[in-house]
Amino acid sequence: MTIKEAIRKVMKLKGSPMTAQEAYEAIISNNLYNFKAAVPSGIVRGEIRRHCIGVDFPSASKTKYFELIGDNTYFYLDSPQKISSRSKKAIKQTPKINTGINEIKKAQKRHFSTFRQKILKEIKKITPENFENFTKNLLEAYGFIDVEVTRKTKDGGIDGFGQLKIGLGLITVAFQCKRYTSKSVNTKEIQAFRGAIQGKCEQGLFFTTSTYTKDCTKLMFQPGAVPIIMINGDGIVEIMIEKEFGVQTEYIPIFINALDLALIEK
Repeated sequence: MTIKEAIRKVMKLKGSPMTAQEAYEAIISNNLYNFKAAVPSGIVRGEIRRHCIGVDFPSASKTKYFELIGDNTYFYLDSPQKISSRSKKAIKQTPKINTGINEIKKAQKRHFSTFRQKILKEIKKITPENFENFTKNLLEAYGFIDVEVTRKTKDGGIDGFGQLKIGLGLITVAFQCKRYTSKSVNTKEIQAFRGAIQGKCEQGLFFTTSTYTKDCTKLMFQPGAVPIIMINGDGIVEIMIEKEFGVQTEYIPIFINALDLALIEK
């Protein structure tokens, strides 16, 4: 099963629009695809956007499998659709007529990159103890329920627990937090966390403000072992932006020459 097929399947199972992160979680829960990327949720998001009607950029696919519903939610198309040559012509010609829009998009891209770096820098300033509470609030914003941080004297290598609704049921999840400024999480830390939650939870979430060593990705999914989802600093910021947790979106009206566009349509 390809990533596109897995995404379409979980959307069909749910029967309603999903965010890229929700689609990723459902794919993992149903064991439909074995991701090997450091931030697999980003792979799902990229695959949806590349094949999504209403989301156009240079590397986007001509064949569309999904459509943008709103608020970063997507839904599958009953049958794939291809962009017509007329549509491609309009996409190619519009930036030439509206050069100002192109410059605005470039500025927005630069701002977004700088903004993500700034947010991550601020998170790294949080104390390790407060990072656990930050993660608890982040999970609640994502949709987890009954999230709690364990007491330090009795955490057993687990920083907290929570539950997430998948389909008609709830899965119990344990989470671990490592607020590192530059040090990478290694395989020993992942193995210790898995050992602490094995037999207690259906899934483990490992959060770090830093990164993971290359060998860590091999430990995400192992036969007979509870899966460990690893979320690095960039992944944390991505969830914050998607759920508007600690960030706010400001919409600015951009006007384009409707007359020129009408001429292109002809």
